[in-house]
Amino acid sequence: MERVDHSQKAKRAKPTKKRGVDVSHVEIAGVGAATAAKLQRRLGEAAKAFEAERFGEAEKMLESIQRLAPGVPEVHELSALTYYRMGRWVKAIKELERFHDMTNSVEQHPVWADCCRALKRWSKAEELWHELGQASPSPELIEEGRIVQAGVLADRGRLDDAIRFMERAPKVKGKPGLHHLRRWYVMGDLYERAGDQPHARRLFSDIARAEPGFGDAAERAASL
Repeated sequence: MERVDHSQKAKRAKPTKKRGVDVSHVEIAGVGAATAAKLQRRLGEAAKAFEAERFGEAEKMLESIQRLAPGVPEVHELSALTYYRMGRWVKAIKELERFHDMTNSVEQHPVWADCCRALKRWSKAEELWHELGQASPSPELIEEGRIVQAGVLADRGRLDDAIRFMERAPKVKGKPGLHHLRRWYVMGDLYERAGDQPHARRLFSDIARAEPGFGDAAERAASL
C-alpha cells in the first residue's frame, strides 16, 4: 500500500510497504526498434530515479516515454506511484485508472484507495477495498488494502469501527511477516488514539520483539 504522511501521511507511510515496479522485462511496441530500445533504457532509468526518491526526475522521464508510447501499462503504473509519492493525488488516480483499464489488475488498489482517502472520496476508497477482497490477491496486498480502509474509517471519525475492522483480520499463525507487523502498527496507533494504552503498548512491544528495527515501535511502546 505506499499508498502515503501529512500528520496522517506519517501514519500511513510508516506501516505501508514501499512499492515499485519491475520494468526489466517491459517491451515497448508501436515504435521503431531503435526508439523502443531508447525508451526501454529511459524507463529503466526512471525506475531507478523512483527508487532513489528522485521523483521529479522520474516524472519527466516517464512523461517523455508516454508521449511516444502511450500504451505501456508499466509506464502508467510507475507514473501513478511517482505522483503518489509526490502527494499529487488526482494525477496519481488518473494514471491508476489507465493502468487498471489496460490490465484489470488490482495490484495498485491500495495506492489508489489511499489517494481517494487523501481526497476524502470515501465511497470510492471502500469500493476499491471490496474489489481487492473479491480478487483474493496475496496476503501482503490484502494487508496494504486493509491498512488503508482502516485509515478511511478513522479519518471519518469512526475510530471504534476502524479498530473492530482491524480486529476481524485473520490471526497470525507462526512467525509474523512484515505485512503482519504493519497491521499491528496501525492497530497500535488506533488503540492509542482511542485511549487504550495497554493494548497499544502490547502491540508496539510485540512488533519491537519480532523486528527490533521496525520504525519507532520500540520508542512508542516505551512511551506508553
